[in-house]
Amino acid sequence: MLQSVEAHLGSRQVARVIYGSIIGLALVVALEAHPPSAGAVLATLWATALAVGLAELYSDVVGTETRTRRRIARTELVHSFDQAGAVAFGIAFQGVFFVLAALGAIELDSAFTVAKWSGLALIAAYGFGGARLAGASVIASLVQAFAVGAIGGVLIAVKALLH
Repeated sequence: MLQSVEAHLGSRQVARVIYGSIIGLALVVALEAHPPSAGAVLATLWATALAVGLAELYSDVVGTETRTRRRIARTELVHSFDQAGAVAFGIAFQGVFFVLAALGAIELDSAFTVAKWSGLALIAAYGFGGARLAGASVIASLVQAFAVGAIGGVLIAVKALLH
């Protein structure tokens, strides 16, 4: 398990998961203002994950072909699918809590709360892990985690102020 985590943290997927997590967090925060059913939130998150993942795939393929002036190779296409999947995962991650709400295991309000704060925690954890792997001290890593976590925190704070 530890090797899988280390391999993931050493991959380009990290950036894509963070990107997707920020999109998912923004979506959850926006939907919370006038919450639909848990199933509707889940469907919205998953549809958004699919749409953004496909947009990521398309833009990567077209970008590669225009940059290299040739058709994309199979190995590059596999890499593009991998990156698109990471973005989609980052968006869909928060859907787990809405599955629980749809099953009646938690309340819808709780699903929104846990989804928001777990998305923020994921973004901050990646910031901390990235800094530590780059050789930063624990204090410097905590500062970086706080800084990147502030992205999600600002989103949550703006929503709270506007509603």
